[in-house]
Amino acid sequence: MRTRQLAVAALAAATVAAGITAASASAQPAPLAPTTIASRLNVPWAIAFLPDGSALFTERNTAKVRSIRSGQVADVQTIPGVSAAGEGGLMGIAVSPKYAEDKTVFVYYTAASDNRIAKFVLGQQPQPIVTGIPKSSIHNGGRLEFGPDGFLYAGTGDGGNRNNSQNLNSLGGKILRITADGQPAPGNPFPNSRVYSYGHRNVQGLAWGPGGRMYASEFGNNAYDELNRIESGKNYGWPTCEGTCSDPRFVNPLLTWSTSQASPSGLGYYQGHLYMAALAGRRLWKIPVNADDGVGQPQGLWQGTYGRLRAVAAAPDNTLWVGTSNRDGRGSPAAEDDRILSTTGT
Repeated sequence: MRTRQLAVAALAAATVAAGITAASASAQPAPLAPTTIASRLNVPWAIAFLPDGSALFTERNTAKVRSIRSGQVADVQTIPGVSAAGEGGLMGIAVSPKYAEDKTVFVYYTAASDNRIAKFVLGQQPQPIVTGIPKSSIHNGGRLEFGPDGFLYAGTGDGGNRNNSQNLNSLGGKILRITADGQPAPGNPFPNSRVYSYGHRNVQGLAWGPGGRMYASEFGNNAYDELNRIESGKNYGWPTCEGTCSDPRFVNPLLTWSTSQASPSGLGYYQGHLYMAALAGRRLWKIPVNADDGVGQPQGLWQGTYGRLRAVAAAPDNTLWVGTSNRDGRGSPAAEDDRILSTTGT
């Protein structure tokens, strides 16, 4: 696996040398314009779906969990204790794979002193199950997704302290793998630890492709953003490496982009491709996933059309939903922003 990743990274490096970087791959509009599912939202950060096909989404700055049913947006509840400042607030949301039995939803949010993961039944008081994830005005991570193994994964940031990423005693700069009660999941690589992988700077996208292979999108510093293939116990190099490097202690990314063309947040797998939402890049990156565990040349969709993009989720009706993030203080919102879009013409 390591050899294959290095080969892909080497190919990417050779491509860069030739002047055809992943980020400069063809940037074409999607063949079909997306449909607006909801508009005039306030920084929709993450989207998850209930078994009946309706959607839940978080609003980072209002601390609200909201729903979309039959095209209608409604408030579900406000999460108490959310401290929305800088890049922090109410972020990730995930629905239990056993929702029919336990009716449980999970959220990731910034509190007064840390970032937290909590679980709750809709309409009831959330119960924190993981606390002590480092917080800052930047690099709070925030993505929550259930993996095909039934465990909950969380992407965290280094909390503005790059030393957290290599410190296995810190929950910052990691991908965590936990049970529904917040405990370390069975089979985790480090004894009595929630840590699944480390050496990350700021993970805001998690997705699984064919064969249960796991991928993560990660913010770089000033040079390279990354798409990584995640494996248990591996070290992804931050802060020693940003992008591809030659240090054998670290796993190199599958693909890199300049930070101006990506700043990647949400990540979703849909119809044989990974779709990565770009904030500063203001586009949706479409990345072919190959059967041999590699990735193909990315294609930029919707470049500059909908502004900053944050959330990506494959919907039960076989469409792809994408959320904008133009009211997050760094965008130029149009009258209908923020929006959740739905597309099949990708």
